[in-house]
Amino acid sequence: MAVLDSIKEAVISGNKPGAVAGVQQALNEGIEPGKILNEGLIPAMAEVGLRFENGEYFVPEMLIAARAMQAGLDLLKPLLAQGGVEPIATVAIGTVKGDLHDIGKNLVAIMLEGAGFAIKDLGVNAPPEKFVQAVNEGAQIVAMSALLTTTMPSMKTTLEALKAAGLRDRVKVMIGGAPVTQAYADEIGADGYSPDASSATRLAKSLVGAA
Repeated sequence: MAVLDSIKEAVISGNKPGAVAGVQQALNEGIEPGKILNEGLIPAMAEVGLRFENGEYFVPEMLIAARAMQAGLDLLKPLLAQGGVEPIATVAIGTVKGDLHDIGKNLVAIMLEGAGFAIKDLGVNAPPEKFVQAVNEGAQIVAMSALLTTTMPSMKTTLEALKAAGLRDRVKVMIGGAPVTQAYADEIGADGYSPDASSATRLAKSLVGAA
């Protein structure tokens, strides 16, 4: 449908007003909110992620596209809930205790939401207890971010807190951030590591069998 293509193009180019207008037009035309999400917004963010991985887009372009997608999604969210459209899974995402950086975390959260996940954003400087509480409230994935080598140990502490609470088997844990590596993920027993927001979406899907 032409309107779904226009939504995709608006998001890919970071045209926030265009994305909102496209979503509204699609709704006015009677297109189901789930169809707008699955055939308009999600493919657009997949294309943005691909361009990032191919070196055609950089973080600023991803952020602008993500904001356009978010604006369109904000129109759909209440309608998706009313229509009983279920998210792939709920992700509790936060920057770990001691770390106040949030650009990377925010971008991952937006990309995940654009891919069909429900997001519980725990913010920055999030202590282990917050992650534990989020899992108790139903989060199936924990996503932790750290930008400082000095705060990376908080990831291990959070994993240990999940184990102590008897929740480790109920949740998948993924980590990321500039100093974080696959080796560190293996060392602390995380289920996955992602170097950027685009691959974080694929990782999250694979962790819950939705790839």
